[in-house]
This record gives sequence, structure tokens and C-alpha cells, in this order.
Amino acid sequence: MIPQRYKLTIEYDGSGFVGWQRQANGRSIQGELERAAECFSGAPVMVRGAGRTDAVVHATGQVAHLDLPKAPSCDTVRDALNAHMRPLPIAVIRAELVDAGFDARTSAKQRHYLYRISNRRAPLALNQDRAWLVKRRLDSGAMHEAAQVLIGRHDFSTFRDSECQAASPIRTLDRMEVRQDGDLIEVKVSARSFLHRQVRSMVGSLERVAAAQWTADDLRAALEARDRSRCATVAPAAGLYLTRVDY
Repeated sequence: MIPQRYKLTIEYDGSGFVGWQRQANGRSIQGELERAAECFSGAPVMVRGAGRTDAVVHATGQVAHLDLPKAPSCDTVRDALNAHMRPLPIAVIRAELVDAGFDARTSAKQRHYLYRISNRRAPLALNQDRAWLVKRRLDSGAMHEAAQVLIGRHDFSTFRDSECQAASPIRTLDRMEVRQDGDLIEVKVSARSFLHRQVRSMVGSLERVAAAQWTADDLRAALEARDRSRCATVAPAAGLYLTRVDY
């Protein structure tokens, strides 16, 4: 029987996981999905995701695909996977039939991330491990204006993790918007692909602009230096969410 390919849309709380990718040193999102799929199908199943989110990074719209030897309904696949992952904070929101040429990673046209900053003095209660608490007052308007420096095709070596395995540091950033609602600052970023820890690196440097320690020109100089040592402190993983993948 020819295996049937399914596209999964997944949300998860990344706290307590080593990240998306299967690893020997702890529990991963990919590993738990594969375990659930094997329990359901009775055979080993590989799950391939659109983005390899780091430890503690969350998702509201991660996409993955898997092949099953039989062809159960999409609702059955969704419900069975969720049942076998209970009570872990991972949920398959939707399962869809796709053709065999679909690949969650290589077929993606654009990825969208959200970074959340809670700008207040009080500690986080409801948003602990779901936002970056910054107590010093930030200027979100200055942050948004400086973010436009990063839009376009650039060498992002400054904002690339030293362990990044991408063949090239060249990426095209399509959107970076900063908006504030009360004490919550949200940074929305879109591109076809990102370097390892690129979003968190950019947000960390933009936070310095928002705190009036850097100017937009300082950010531009850091970008143009193509030097990792010019990056400011990398923003914590807990504030980052993979929100959508376009195909």
C-alpha cells in the first residue's frame, strides 16, 4: 500500500522541551509526535517539521508532515495523535491530506515569528516562560523605526549564532514590525527562512535601541560589520513563537 502523507498544524508550549528536533539528551516535540504516531500506526514514523525551534521556544502554527501506511481520515489522525500525547502541552490543531511532493520544510514559502516583551516592573505571573520581562522603560516606536534597517537582503552574520549550520549568512527579511498594547510589546517578523537564533539576536539588539543605549545608526553599523561580537545580548527563548508557515 502506498503511504499517505499528512500535513499537520501544531501548537505547543516549548517549556520543558529541548526544542523541536529529536535529541538524545531530553524530550523533544518531534520525538513526542513520532512516539504518538508509532503508537497509533503500529510502525515507526518520521515527522518532519517546517522550523527547528530551540528549547523553550513556543509555536501556535508549526507545520510538519508524516507518512502513514494506511489512510485514516484527517480527523482520526488529529485525534489519535492528540490522545497519545496527552497530557503534554502539544496539540495537533489540524491534519490535512497532501500529495507526496509536499515537504513541510522545503516547500515553505514564508515563516512568521512573534516575539513578546512584557515591559513592566512587576514579575510575570501568567506570562512566566511566555514573554521576556524587561523592567527598564522601552520606546517601542524607536524600536520599530530601527527595525526597518534590517528589512531586505543582507549578510546577517552579526545576528547568526556561532553554531549555525546554514551554508550562507545571506537572508531576506520581508517584515519586522513592533507594536505595543499596554505593557506588552510584540515584534512580528517574516522571511522565507532564518538563521539559527536570528530573530532572538535581532530582538536583543533592538531592545538596546528601545532603551536608548543604541541608535538606529548603531544597529545599522552592527549589521554591516557582519561580526557576531557586535550583536547585543540575545533575547531569551521564552518570548519567541513560530506563528505561521505559508506554502
